[in-house]
Amino acid sequence: MNFQCKNCGANMVFDPERQTMYCEHCESVDSHEQKGDRSITVCAACGGEVIVNPLTSASQCAYCGNYLIFDERIEGAYKPDTILPFKISKKAAVECMKQEFKKRIFTPTSFLSEPTLKDLNGYYVPYFLFDYKADAFYEGEGTKIRRWSSGGYDYTETSYYAIRRHMKASYDNIPADASVAMEDDAMDLMEPYDYSQLVGFAPKYMSGFWGEIYNDNASAFEPRAKQKANASAHQLLNQSVSGYSSVRVVSENVALQPGKSDYALLPVWLYVYKFGGKIYRFFVNGQNGKVVGETPVSTGKVFSYGLTMAAALFGIVKIGMMLLEML
Repeated sequence: MNFQCKNCGANMVFDPERQTMYCEHCESVDSHEQKGDRSITVCAACGGEVIVNPLTSASQCAYCGNYLIFDERIEGAYKPDTILPFKISKKAAVECMKQEFKKRIFTPTSFLSEPTLKDLNGYYVPYFLFDYKADAFYEGEGTKIRRWSSGGYDYTETSYYAIRRHMKASYDNIPADASVAMEDDAMDLMEPYDYSQLVGFAPKYMSGFWGEIYNDNASAFEPRAKQKANASAHQLLNQSVSGYSSVRVVSENVALQPGKSDYALLPVWLYVYKFGGKIYRFFVNGQNGKVVGETPVSTGKVFSYGLTMAAALFGIVKIGMMLLEML
């Protein structure tokens, strides 16, 4: 399927800044209508051949540029429960990266140049969001040390305390990405998202972006979410133990009871930059603009900078020698 403008017939996309469907051709708003058949091999707009991998749920036609959404990959078991619509536009994503990397003076000149920005695209990344209830216990021994001097003697008093904690906590929407195309470490760094802005899934939100489906069921990804919830519960337990000179842990246990899990699509801008025979990938959180990625280093800039510093140092030395001659 694709979404066409009722007024001019052009491809309509979801605009993150307007938070509505927008026609870039005639500037109409919310004038969209769903078009096309259910084929995933033919463009619903121009009839051109579409080549997609088995996990792609939304892409762009190589011939007409229209954005396509593949019905059978957003229905049935693949229909997301919720989606977090893009809040950050492509222009804003570029600005976020410029701000993040502006102080890195050895970044190649072509980084974020107009020709390379064709490789910046928005992706809806598949996630499973898990709920847990935590029942945590902590037992330890704490000490408090008091020191003072009296009558020419130094004294140390050590008091021992039994520490016990019992904590209950609820965790909602602990995320684990289910994407093959996106690195797990990078997706973890994309967090946190504001899950209060999740909405019920509708295909229109995907128009203008790329999408992917999960390649395994929720249970395959749950261990990562469970590890996050477990680490958070242990952290909360330990934060509750304070005010002691020292603490010895006797026992610590967190029991997690799983709740529901939802299939969700979360927004990420991906910028692919090729330099020096290598491919660098940069990620921008499509909701809040958080940037993840390490820029390459231009050896030419490093060399040029070294020559400039050497010339400046030579100039300083020469001026110093001239001043000495004048004395």
